[in-house]
Amino acid sequence: MTVFTGNAGGWTTNVYTKTPDGGWGWITAIAFFFTEVLTYGIIKSFGVFFYDLMIYFDESNSRVSWILSISMFIMMFTAPLSTILSNHFGYRPVVMLGGLLVSLGMMAASFARTIVEMYIAVGLVSGIGLCLSFLPTVTVLSLYFEKYRSLVMAVASTGECFAIFMFAPAFTLLKNHLGWKNCLLIIGALQLNIIVCGALLRPLIIRRTEEPPIDVVMETKYMLENEETRISVDSVDSGVESLSTSCDHLEQSKKCTKNDIHNENLKTLPSKKQKPQHQPKLLDFSILKNKSFIFYALFGLFGTLGFFAPQLYVIPLSISLGVDEWAAYMLSAMAIMEVFGRLSVGWILNKQPIQKIYIELICVSLLSLVLLCFPFIKGFWSLVTCSMLCGFLFGTVAATHIPMLAEDDVVGVEKMSSAVGIYIFIQSFSGLAGPPIGGWLVDITGQNYGSAFFFCGIGMSLGAFFLALVRPSKKWSCQRKHPLETDKQEELKQDLNIIQDVPEDFLETDLKKSESLQDQLQSLA
Repeated sequence: MTVFTGNAGGWTTNVYTKTPDGGWGWITAIAFFFTEVLTYGIIKSFGVFFYDLMIYFDESNSRVSWILSISMFIMMFTAPLSTILSNHFGYRPVVMLGGLLVSLGMMAASFARTIVEMYIAVGLVSGIGLCLSFLPTVTVLSLYFEKYRSLVMAVASTGECFAIFMFAPAFTLLKNHLGWKNCLLIIGALQLNIIVCGALLRPLIIRRTEEPPIDVVMETKYMLENEETRISVDSVDSGVESLSTSCDHLEQSKKCTKNDIHNENLKTLPSKKQKPQHQPKLLDFSILKNKSFIFYALFGLFGTLGFFAPQLYVIPLSISLGVDEWAAYMLSAMAIMEVFGRLSVGWILNKQPIQKIYIELICVSLLSLVLLCFPFIKGFWSLVTCSMLCGFLFGTVAATHIPMLAEDDVVGVEKMSSAVGIYIFIQSFSGLAGPPIGGWLVDITGQNYGSAFFFCGIGMSLGAFFLALVRPSKKWSCQRKHPLETDKQEELKQDLNIIQDVPEDFLETDLKKSESLQDQLQSLA
């Protein structure tokens, strides 16, 4: 692996010949960990202020729930904007701007006098900041790793779990001594550290050099050692061209070292990749033609209904069951089990070979069953058991649902940046509707918080159904190719490989013919 250091747009850029699987990626992983702490970790701990806001603003469950709903909706709805800005200006300045907006929004919320002002401060301003902070960070981390991507993403994403474990009791203690307004002011100041995390994100460019396979190099050596070798290359359009070399060339070729042979092979015809590249699209909508991505986006749409409500309603549910003293610790127990869930699924997905999409499907299905059990909780121990199981399984799903976009079963790492933006955008509608609908169900059922968990379980079950269709749709799309078209594509590949693998000593290359083969292959792909 060769590493170059360049300068793009005033920012230091790492240029690699292949995915580094380390290097500055470890610093990026640390930055992502603390970004999770200061974004999702704080948002998911916001349930600590739930009753205080209801009393201060004299509003219902549903009205107060809109604070987080708007925040999550804005975060997801503006995901395409985050993708466009990141592709145009780079990841680092976008994340730093997002950190500033998150902090300003939370500080402004401490001066709010009405619930509408909370909607604007936490919902709108902080929501945009969350989008600009989180999404570019998770994208750039995915680019730094390939072999260890699942494990690194799982470990780095535990930041929000540790944050919930620490912040839930800490915020409870802080607001009891200083009041919820001063507590929000301190949180806003703490979130300024996202700017530091953004400054640590070093952009990278991967310029892959296609090397000939080992067997091609060995075959070339063998040909060079035979003085009377003749090579015949069958062309798709024009028949057979006979190629030969002189004895003088053969004597010179024998003196070539292995590195010389390697260099000769790299001097073959230039491919399309070596031609001037068009500016990459700021947002690639072609992924919407991918059926596997459509089903995966539908999974995100319905699965999101169960993503945020457990952290929002587990404390009120605990209080309604008469375990007031342990209410905040239920959220902490859920958070610590989420850490184990993320680490476990990261370790499992790092095993090769394994169908990652099926592992995620199992985790989503089990999570939906646990959510459906919450309405039947009667006492302390059943509450603890369900909370811990929910935390563990939620960790497995949360650690995989976005990185899974980089897998070939969905869209692949090349289009991940656009896929993340569109996928999160589709999720935004559930993020907006989920908590208010849960709050509305609580109100009409006489403060029965189990009804909100039941609603979450139904949504997660529908998500599991669409997730189960992702891989079959990928196979079905591949099988729809016409057999003759597939055969011709393979034939063109073989002819092009033969032309490119023959060294210059043996072959007077025909540029027009090779480009014609590549054009035909491009049209069939």
